[in-house]
Amino acid sequence: MFLIFMVCFFIVTVGEIFIYSRMKATYKYDYLPPVTRQLIRYSEILKQTTQNLDNALIELEQQSKVQSNLDKLEQTIVFIGQLRQAMLDNQAAIKQMVEFVGSYRDFFTQKDLQWVYEIKKFYNNRIVIARFKSLENYLDNFETLLRFCYRNFDAITKSESTIHLKKYDEYYLRYRRAVDSHNRFNVKRIEFQNDFIKRYPETKAYLPAER
Repeated sequence: MFLIFMVCFFIVTVGEIFIYSRMKATYKYDYLPPVTRQLIRYSEILKQTTQNLDNALIELEQQSKVQSNLDKLEQTIVFIGQLRQAMLDNQAAIKQMVEFVGSYRDFFTQKDLQWVYEIKKFYNNRIVIARFKSLENYLDNFETLLRFCYRNFDAITKSESTIHLKKYDEYYLRYRRAVDSHNRFNVKRIEFQNDFIKRYPETKAYLPAER
């Protein structure tokens, strides 16, 4: 009977702790002003979508190293579509955050949260915008090259058609130019971002990876 009692007591205690922790997590921001609570929600979305995009770009780098068969080509084409969705999600989170911060700048200044407004300045910077556009251009040219290779795999790998090989060279050249352009913009973005973080260290969690 004592053993049964101890087991029941343990189960009830664990259940109470779990319920309490869930309630605490749910209501932990209730004491904060509505604007601050909304900022926390938007900032969490921004951090998560930024991390998702960074992870997707790392994965694309790994996949793009090996394109030796049709399955790999198809997988990378599909993955580029998923990466584009990650970009859209991140851009939506940025827009949401930037518009919200812009609407309540006086509030954040009064609460000594001026650094929050700096997030808006970062994402509105021409270098950051240009880097994002270069990423879009890189993905467009990469996908075009992959789709051409997928449709004409045998003709290219077996060198059966000079027309296809010439077209492949054309698409590949565009792809390489897009890669080089994106790398240049990415270097500029990293240099700008490193300097930005030194001035506003509180913003680091909301910015892309420095890779």
